[in-house]
Formats: sequence, structure tokens, C-alpha cells
Amino acid sequence: MISTFFDHELKAFWRSKNTGKNITVKVVMGILIFILFLYVLALGVFMDKLLGAMFPQEDLTVAFCGVVLVYFLYDLLMRLQLQELPTLKVQPYLHLPVKRNSVVGYLALTALLSFFNLWPIIIFGPFILKVILPASGTLTTLVFIVSIIGFSIFNNYLALYIKRKANLNGWIFLIAGAVLSLAICGDYVWHLYSLKAGSYLFFGNLIAMPYLVLLPLILAAAMYYVNFYYLKDNLYLEELTTKKDAAPKSSTEIPLLNRFGHVGDLVANEVKLILRNKRPRSALVMGLFFMFYGLIFYTNPKLGESFKIFVGMFMTGIFIINYGQFMFSWQAAHFDGLLVSKIKFADFLKAKYLLFTIVSTVAFILTTPYVYFGWRTVLIHLIMYLWNLGVNTTIVLYFANRNYKRIDLSKGASFNWEGVGASQLLLSFPLILFPYVIFLPFKYMGYPDVGLATLAIIGIVFIITRNFWLQKLEADFYTKRFKIAEGFRNK
Repeated sequence: MISTFFDHELKAFWRSKNTGKNITVKVVMGILIFILFLYVLALGVFMDKLLGAMFPQEDLTVAFCGVVLVYFLYDLLMRLQLQELPTLKVQPYLHLPVKRNSVVGYLALTALLSFFNLWPIIIFGPFILKVILPASGTLTTLVFIVSIIGFSIFNNYLALYIKRKANLNGWIFLIAGAVLSLAICGDYVWHLYSLKAGSYLFFGNLIAMPYLVLLPLILAAAMYYVNFYYLKDNLYLEELTTKKDAAPKSSTEIPLLNRFGHVGDLVANEVKLILRNKRPRSALVMGLFFMFYGLIFYTNPKLGESFKIFVGMFMTGIFIINYGQFMFSWQAAHFDGLLVSKIKFADFLKAKYLLFTIVSTVAFILTTPYVYFGWRTVLIHLIMYLWNLGVNTTIVLYFANRNYKRIDLSKGASFNWEGVGASQLLLSFPLILFPYVIFLPFKYMGYPDVGLATLAIIGIVFIITRNFWLQKLEADFYTKRFKIAEGFRNK
């Protein structure tokens, strides 16, 4: 039955009306992956030299045993962000007399067809063959390879399980990311323990006690069956989603939006769109995940205030950037209906402003614990928060009037180029460069505080004059609305 599923997948691909586009995308992705493969292979081939340079006082095998589990910790973090869920491919079979075990088994097997499962073999394989095989023999070499494969499979199914649970509750993804980030910070920032020592505790003893290879195999098998039975219990014609309440909800059930009237209703509809669909929901979840972005930069004393401006802008405005770059494309499926409805476009724009304001305010509040790095850090966050609300929201909505690419809301964000066009590339330049165009001249003249104050004042001025910019954006939209609608109709 598995071969039948795979055969149908190939037929569906070649018979699709978008086959040409899909082949082009896959060829480009294949070239990029091949280039990445060469870099990873070079890393594996020269790992012995790299470890020797990084840990000159340690034996190569000891150093190697200390970094393997650390790699798998970062591997899990990357899988949570980039690995796709194989969920939609078997839906047409769910109403047919096909055994559930066959369907779930197909999903489980196709989940193994990920490049993330190939990287550990490419990275660690050459070192094991060059160093461990001559020194410790064939048996030790085999148990090292099997252990690495076992941990890779465990990570594979653990990441998929977390992402499937996160489809029901987005907090699960955030908690998982926070736990991994804190685990890394506990070693490299707060020095509470040593991940390297923990890694050596297993792989170092694996040389003397080969039977420890059973541990990663048991973990991999257990995680496989957790996924298997979870899918089997939740395999419906609809994708895994939250249970619908008996009574329909309206914006009046969100007290914060009551006072905004019709604009509040539009924001409530936008919130529902975000929570019910994969790709916009991933933009929100990734925005929450970026709240830990400051730990990468603020723990490095060599980086100055210029980086704090960049980090502050991203942490308080990541939703504006990540979600806003595809603005209007989120409504592509019903954009024609919006054009002929009684909704005033000015209210539509106000709803976007209000949504950005609410999410950015929550993001700023979540960044206040960075006061640990000094009150000035939080002050810069506040300044960039004002800049995001005033300037960046206006820039994002200006480029939204020049976005003609349609987006399928049901598709995930990882390796999905749908909706990406020239406007997204052009948008990144003013968002990143404008704050530095204003701040850096004052900094080099010896007045960084004046530069920060100027950024805050410009942000406040744009917030105060928001109605003026709304009128300009509305007039600009009416000159381009039919071109936008025509672009959204192209599937």
C-alpha cells in the first residue's frame, strides 16, 4: 500500500497544472541544497582538524564525544523552525476503505525523507571512519553510527510531534522553543552545567559499554509510536485543528476590541484568520519565538548599541515585518469580495494598524525582562517600538499596495516561496536601513543619545499624523486595486 501512495503522489505531481512552476522551484531548491551539502560534507571531512583547533588540549575522540549531543540540541531547534509536516498528502484516502495503519504508516515513513536526517551522517560519518575506526575497531564504529542515526530519528519524530501539538495550541511551540533556548543559555550564558560533559557522559561511555546503543534506539522507537498513535487517533478528513465551540464567536467576545466598533470586528476577523490557518499562524508563532533573539546579541559585550537598535526593532516589530510583508495576500482568496463589499478601505487599513499596535505592544511588554542587561536596553526597545508603530507600519502598508502575489493559507511557511516577490525584497531595505540612516550620523558625531531621541520623535510624529498617512495609502490603493485583484486571481 505504501508503494501505491507513493505512485499516486508522483502522478499528482506530474498532472498538476502548476507542474512547470513546481519543477522550477524544486530545481532551484535542489541547487541550493546541493551547495549546502558540499559545505556540510567539507565540515565532516575536516572535522578532526576543526576539533583539534577548537580543543587543542583534548584528545580528538574526547572532544568529538563532547559535541555530538550539543549538535542534536541545535538540530531539534532547527527542525522546529524548518521541518515540514507531511499532513495533506493522504487526505483523499481517508474516506476510502483503506486501513488507518497504512495511512499512518505512510505518513511516518515519508517523515523520514528529510534532509535533516541526512546531515548527521554526512557531518559525523567521515570523522568516525577517520579517527574512531582505526583507534577503537569496527564494533565501536558501528555503535557510534547507529547511535547517531537513533538520535536523528528521535529528533525527527519529536519535532513532528511538537509541531502537530502546536497546531492545536500555539503555546506548545513557544514553550518547546523556550525550553531549548534556556537549555542552551544554561550552559553558554549562565554556566549552570555543561552540555559538553553531558554529551561525553553518553558517547564517551559508549566506547567501553557498546550496549548503551540501545538507549537512542529505544528513544527513537518510542517517539515513533507516540507519533503513530497520535496520528491514528486524530486522523480526520479535516486537518488536526482545534475543536469548534458550539456557539459561534464574535468580536464582542474579545473585550479589548469592543470599543473600536467596525474596525474591531475587522481585527477580530484577522485574528481568526491567523489562528485558523498554517502560514499566518506560523508568522505569529515565530514572532513569539523571536522574543529570545536578544540573548544572542546582548550576551556578547563586543556588540554595541547599533546592534541593540536592530534587535529592538526586530523583537518589537517582528510581527509587523513577518506578517506585514505579505499584507493583502492573506485575503487573496476573498479579495474580490472585499472590493464589492460595504467595507470602507480606510477602516480596513485602520484594522491593520490596530492589529500591528496590539501585537507590537504585547511584544514590547515581553521584552521588558531584558532590563537584566540595563535600563538603557529597555529604553532602546521602547524607542524602536515607537518607530515600528509609526514608521514601519506605514512602510509595510505602502508596499502592500504593490504586492500582487497570491498566498495559499493552508500551506506551511518552511521552504514556501508562494507570495514572495520583488516587493518583499525592496521592503527589507527601508525597514532595516532607515533607522541607521538617522542614528549613525549622530553616533559618529559623538551624540548617540540625540540619535535615539530623533528616532523616538520621528516615530511619535508618524503615530500622531497616522490619519494623514491613512488618507495617502487609501488614495494609493484605489489607483492599484484592480491590478492587485488581478494578481490574486492567478493561482
